[in-house]
Amino acid sequence: MTIKVFIPLDTTACSKGADQVALQLANMACNKGVELEIVRNGSRGLFWLEPLLEVEVGGERLAYGPVSVDKLESLWQADFLNGGEHELSLGDIERHPFLAEQQRLTFSRVGIIDPLSIEDYCQQGGFEGLRASLLFTPAGLVEAVTQSGLRGRGGAAFPTGIKWNTVLQAQASQKYIVCNADEGDSGTFADRMLMEGDPFSLIEGMIIAGLAVEATEGYIYLREEYPKARQVLQLAIDRAISAGYLGENILGSEKSFVLQIRIGAGAYICGEETALLESIEGKRGMVRAKPPLPALEGLFGLPTVVNNVMTLASIPSIMAQGAQSYQSFGIGRSRGTLPFQLAGNVKYGGLVELAFGSSLSTLLNDFGGGTKTGKPMKAVQVGGPLGAYLPASQWHTALDYEAFANVDAVLGHGGIVVFDESVDMSEQARFSMEFCVEESCGKCTPCRIGSTRGVEVIDRIVARQDASHNKQLLRDLCDTMTHGSLCAMGGMTPFPVLSALNYFESDFDTNVETEATS
Repeated sequence: MTIKVFIPLDTTACSKGADQVALQLANMACNKGVELEIVRNGSRGLFWLEPLLEVEVGGERLAYGPVSVDKLESLWQADFLNGGEHELSLGDIERHPFLAEQQRLTFSRVGIIDPLSIEDYCQQGGFEGLRASLLFTPAGLVEAVTQSGLRGRGGAAFPTGIKWNTVLQAQASQKYIVCNADEGDSGTFADRMLMEGDPFSLIEGMIIAGLAVEATEGYIYLREEYPKARQVLQLAIDRAISAGYLGENILGSEKSFVLQIRIGAGAYICGEETALLESIEGKRGMVRAKPPLPALEGLFGLPTVVNNVMTLASIPSIMAQGAQSYQSFGIGRSRGTLPFQLAGNVKYGGLVELAFGSSLSTLLNDFGGGTKTGKPMKAVQVGGPLGAYLPASQWHTALDYEAFANVDAVLGHGGIVVFDESVDMSEQARFSMEFCVEESCGKCTPCRIGSTRGVEVIDRIVARQDASHNKQLLRDLCDTMTHGSLCAMGGMTPFPVLSALNYFESDFDTNVETEATS
């Protein structure tokens, strides 16, 4: 009888030794004459337990972790292949509180299936959305996505149905679907996890998007630093073509869709949709002025849907289970779920998919378990390097686009970075401006010059050089960047800077030098 063991191929798990564990376990089984099927699944997202090893016993997935090579012999002696007790025993992984309290829609298959098995994917509901979509008209598909309430998961939270309808109504001989997989925000890894752990869901979502707007070509613009995701995605694309889900005559229909991967340019600015399009076209990643919108004049000057990984991967479940089912999750105008990523100084780092409406405090405490150092939390940055730093007084804020906007913050891609009381927020503010200096495409003056001046002004404040005047100067500079920048790179850099100044001003006043006279 063959025993099935699951060991993640996810980048995080591999960085902690998953490949070595899988190889050593295979060698041990061979030497002991035991038939093992080692499945390289995606990560469950409990990163502090990686490498997480699961054994299928009596219909349950019993987990052990974190497993290192030197623990394998003791695991074997404890008869772990039959669920034996060990110091690393975690029991049925599905009942682990970190997983059991989540609402996994987009990540419902990640960690469960073999990412490259179409059979596994279909057994878990895969391609049901595509089959249903082939029975819809393009307008009907767009209407279903509109009714679901899905908004872009890349940061701007623009209603997906409206964007798709604009592309559908545009008249052109060719249209495109572009997936923004250039995941560059600090503390984010959801896109990578999904592409490595459930690539067919992204592929299926892009095919459905093509059917909805009558586009026959798609591109995945993949972050250069994701070689594992590139390998998995390419194999998944090849297998989808062989199985008749991609290419000509999808599932025997008259519909066609071809899909290619393009590797990112290693620049944060290429996560901005128009700079991304320039990069795909072989040009330097520079932001385009709007209008025209990419929906009308996008890739190669033709109508283009640009959505990120999470947006497109949400589509299959919407079409398989119905728009109203998706609408039933969330609050207000924020419908469905969002995969939140806990990083930084946090005890239990990993991925938590929740319906909109829970509080930030729930994420930080109930899932994250506070800081890894055990010191009190001081600040939390949500939404990547352009997101605001939230003080304790704002951690009750609901995880909802509008609720965050009301406190001058953004949910963005759901990245959450935790800082304990040892952090110097003046240094974090300076880092935000310095990040803009390094990553600006340089096209507009407020971003290019404003960020450089911003670093200088913060340095003068911390050095106590006419601090009161320079604080006001910093606020004026941020106002100019917010309202004068061509894109969010310069327009949102003031979010973390001003939040640090507004809520942690004492950190800017720690230098004991006497203020210089003006």
